[in-house]
Amino acid sequence: MTALNQLQPQALWQWFEQICAIPHPSKHEQALSEYIQAWAKDKQLSVVEDKVGNLIIKKAATAGMEDRKTVVLQAHIDMVPQKNADKVHDFEKDPIDAYVEGDWVKARGTTLGADNGIGMASALAVLGADDIVHGPLEVLLTIDEEAGMTGAFGLEAGMLEAEILINTDSEQEGEIYMGCAGGVDGQISVPIVWQSPKPSNSSYTLSLAGLKGGHSGVNIHLGRGNANKLLARFLFDHSDELALELTNFTGGSLRNAIPREAQISFMLPAENVTLLQSRISEFQALVRQELAIADPDTELTLTEIPAETKVMSEDSQQILIDILNACPNGVVRMSDEVEGVTETSLNVGVISTETDSVQVLCLIRSLIDSGREEIEGVLTSLSNLAGANVEFSGAYPGWKPDNSSPVMASVRETYEDIYNKEPTIMVIHAGLECGLFKKPYPEMDMVSIGPTIRYPHSPDEKVNITTVGQYWKLLLAVLERTPVKGS
Repeated sequence: MTALNQLQPQALWQWFEQICAIPHPSKHEQALSEYIQAWAKDKQLSVVEDKVGNLIIKKAATAGMEDRKTVVLQAHIDMVPQKNADKVHDFEKDPIDAYVEGDWVKARGTTLGADNGIGMASALAVLGADDIVHGPLEVLLTIDEEAGMTGAFGLEAGMLEAEILINTDSEQEGEIYMGCAGGVDGQISVPIVWQSPKPSNSSYTLSLAGLKGGHSGVNIHLGRGNANKLLARFLFDHSDELALELTNFTGGSLRNAIPREAQISFMLPAENVTLLQSRISEFQALVRQELAIADPDTELTLTEIPAETKVMSEDSQQILIDILNACPNGVVRMSDEVEGVTETSLNVGVISTETDSVQVLCLIRSLIDSGREEIEGVLTSLSNLAGANVEFSGAYPGWKPDNSSPVMASVRETYEDIYNKEPTIMVIHAGLECGLFKKPYPEMDMVSIGPTIRYPHSPDEKVNITTVGQYWKLLLAVLERTPVKGS
């Protein structure tokens, strides 16, 4: 099998192999951060860790490029920790098991971390090279991008000197991004009253798995199944008929990943178990038919469990089922201004059953503030009607497109010169950090590029090897063409 460190460009892939070897899920990036800092100091590069944990590494211009504008290459250190249910993996301790298959690099049973590990690897490879032409260079590696953008929120003015920022967090070769969606977390708290179950009832868990999941922004328009919404639909259709008494609803693991798996636990009369099994088979067949193209492998599994000691009251259960079934999910509106791009969306990402409530964590994304605010209003109205509570937090701005951006024009022209074709200028329905950087650095000119990454935020994540080489060639050419200061 081909080793990652033998792929081309070798310096980039050697760094990516090292990144895979050091666990770095969101909130647990310190080990990788310390490794990078030690490496930078050994290379006699200036490296600073700011008060929130971001790294800023600086490198002098190569000979003859001292008069060029300073460029900052930006990536985030953390990765999304997602794994298949049958995969034994501790993201805080275990390395990513990456491998080569054809023209792709994948991971066995987990997310790969190409988002944004390839971008980080490219920035570090540039820092470590002696044969790459560039002006004054800064590398900004932010923490916690995937779980709250803590690093981008905490970046202070004065830490960077650059006039140009190249974000490396895009996921399609041949596309240049000049704008992104903003977002906000919405947490719905549904109060639960518990009561004793009927003594004769049997206890079961119904698990749903086999969905593709994926990035709740980039993949939201693909129509993939949401495990939380599917199980809520099953309950809405059949809970009364089967006399189910719910004891637990759990689904999803990250608010920015489309839920691939969910499960419910309940009690029901023993005489209804045969009908339950029939309804499960019918529902599975229905869902597989509806999602035959987008998500064909839905699998429902019924397992008998020990008897429960408490169940949700009838009123609590009905309110929970109604609010989950009625909650919007997926694409709300496509953009009128940018063809083929989602304007506003909602992902019902994580459901957890607590002591006295069921928590429903959603992520709203929109290219426009009013679109985000509209969905906030929808969730507020829904919660009011249900007697639930909703809170919004972690709002971050979108990155407003600038058609007059000099760096965007430079990247576009460079791409055309290298590949003799026009790149696509895009706005991405995801939360790039550029919008947040505009607050401390309002005059900074920004652009985002990257290789082709498929199915980020899911264990199916993979990065295309050929496009990594194309991205690398473009990045080096853009650095070589950095404009003179004052131009």
